[in-house]
Amino acid sequence: MMKRKVTAVFDIGRTNKKFFLFDSGFQEVYREYIRFDEITDEDGYPTENLKALENWAIEVFDRILDSREYEIETLNFSCYGASLVHIDENGKAITPLYNYMKPFNDEIFKSFYDRYGPEDELSRITGSPKLGMLNTGLHLYWLKYAKPEVFNKIRYSLHLPQYLSYLFTGIPVSEYTSIGCHTMLWDYEKEDYHLWVYQEGIHEKLPPITSSRETIPINYKGKVIRMGTGIHDSSSALLPYIHSISKPFLLVSTGTWSISINPFSTGMLTLEDIKNDSLFNMRIDGSPVKVSRLFLGNEYKLQVKALSNHFNISDDCHKKVKFNQDTFFEINNDFVPMFKWSSIASGDMPEETKIPYDKFEHAYHQLMLELIQLQQKSIRSAMGDVKIKELYVDGGFSDNEVYVQLLSQHFGNMKLNTTDSSLGSALGAAIVVSDVISLAPQFLKKNYTLKEHSPFILK
Repeated sequence: MMKRKVTAVFDIGRTNKKFFLFDSGFQEVYREYIRFDEITDEDGYPTENLKALENWAIEVFDRILDSREYEIETLNFSCYGASLVHIDENGKAITPLYNYMKPFNDEIFKSFYDRYGPEDELSRITGSPKLGMLNTGLHLYWLKYAKPEVFNKIRYSLHLPQYLSYLFTGIPVSEYTSIGCHTMLWDYEKEDYHLWVYQEGIHEKLPPITSSRETIPINYKGKVIRMGTGIHDSSSALLPYIHSISKPFLLVSTGTWSISINPFSTGMLTLEDIKNDSLFNMRIDGSPVKVSRLFLGNEYKLQVKALSNHFNISDDCHKKVKFNQDTFFEINNDFVPMFKWSSIASGDMPEETKIPYDKFEHAYHQLMLELIQLQQKSIRSAMGDVKIKELYVDGGFSDNEVYVQLLSQHFGNMKLNTTDSSLGSALGAAIVVSDVISLAPQFLKKNYTLKEHSPFILK
């Protein structure tokens, strides 16, 4: 039987670890999911079980490689960002995969900005707000001064996508989309590492930079396979849109974070952008992508839980709420903010949450209306002065009817589309190591269940 030629992709999220096979038309032909319990680092903080991830990846790949059904021609990796694996001269990981939410030492912050600030200007040049361990540059600075005995043993520090690639190729590399993801490492004006990186000797811990388009032919257990260098998941998820849409658009990728991505922005960030929680991600060619972040999914989860407790209903009732136009008009006509946010800063929120409604559905519509107001500000921040007529929403909120209807109402002069695909970042990782330059205009409709939405008529 003739084997089916495929591209394999490991798509590693914080929760789900996934393995996909795609055929030459980028159709999914196989998938596998797994989750691992977190372990703790030396300080007792939860972190990824790196060894379990390594063992699973090798086991899955070896098993599928021996399959009678598939012939793997190419392998690539899409992973969450802001995470480093530090290896020694022998290529062994010498620290835990530190959690990017791990609290950052205030004294380290102060010493860094005393040397290399002011903060706003450094954030503007590097496209990176002050985010602690989410800035992998600061992560390395922290290691150098808080754990010098560990720092001195590091031969290379690899972002997670590149570490997984190294696991199979044995070749350490750096790659643009990981370097440019709010790391505070990259000077977007000079298009090089920032001066502080050189002054601290951090550049010596970073292997040579290569493009995410590059593949390395590796003889793996007697079979020559083209292996990619890995790609940051947000940058990867953008690629199917970039390759199939010709007009300027903005992508809102929703989940725990709602990330508004504008691949058509030009120029540097302004200080106002930094204040509005905008930053730069990086495209595969090293050019910046303006991004605005909102902790939407996290806040939604916390508020829905509180509402469920308030109304004494099950935690999943929110999933059944449909958009009700009359309810919207009733709330909108006498609108007053009622929710105090737990994980989002907003100037007009009340000092405490007050729910005057006796129906969960009404309170839920109020919640979504307030969240959408934050969402539209985030989108407009990413949009800036760029004239954009098309808005795409993917991820967890793309099938939330109330969210989509309210967003459509706010952006009635734009074409709003939702897409439904759990494959986004994995598919991008497959595309980037292919020879494909452009995709057919129907690609999103065929592969992503593309739906167009229109605003309702106001009474």
